[in-house]
Amino acid sequence: MAQKDLGNSRKVLTMLLGGLQKTSLIDYPGKLSCVLFFSGCNFDCPYCHNPQLARGCRVGFPSTIETQLYRFLKRRRTVLDGVVLSGGEPTIQKDLFSACLKLKQMGYPVKLDTNGSRPQVIRQLLDEKLVDYIAMDIKTDPLNYSPVINRSQDAGRILASIQIIKDSAPDYEFRTTCVKPLVSESVINKIGRRIKGAKRYTLQRFNNVNVLHPEYFLKIGRPHREDELLRLKELADPWVADCLIR
Repeated sequence: MAQKDLGNSRKVLTMLLGGLQKTSLIDYPGKLSCVLFFSGCNFDCPYCHNPQLARGCRVGFPSTIETQLYRFLKRRRTVLDGVVLSGGEPTIQKDLFSACLKLKQMGYPVKLDTNGSRPQVIRQLLDEKLVDYIAMDIKTDPLNYSPVINRSQDAGRILASIQIIKDSAPDYEFRTTCVKPLVSESVINKIGRRIKGAKRYTLQRFNNVNVLHPEYFLKIGRPHREDELLRLKELADPWVADCLIR
């Protein structure tokens, strides 16, 4: 996604805003939204298409930019249908709750994109009714995140986030970017069992452009062909209410 750099300045909040996409028709299903990108991530996915944000580039979130941002959102309230919080990984931001509260006070539905690594944050956001839609990425079988995705990730946290979202989110989807060898027919079957009964599961096409670790794709990583994606969808379909390829 194209991002607009918000500039560098003195950081006064603990949340780092990495960019703003003023309008999007695809990031919040059924809504015209804007997307706020937050800098920093606790995962190291080789196929990440926002490498600067994943590395935690400190674009900053100075008070002047915060003021301009909320002024922009107030002006656009009659045009935009929602706001997407993406990254990076938004749930590692200390001021996430206050940002969500401000957006809700403005009347915006809020969508959260997350890797599911912080179930306690997801639970609190839902308990306080601060998010309306959650899109959680499931990278591969949660038992196999180490060493490629995160060397120390506790699979229990990913599984807990899945259950919390299924039980409590007003609307949601799970997503998997289809990259070999992280995603295979066996992996899709395992994920399907983990998310059994979910509302929506999206299989995402991989685009090998401006990724976090291009060297991974010089060695073993590669995308799935279209017929292979259709096969993965066929395997996932029985486990969820709606499965699609995007």
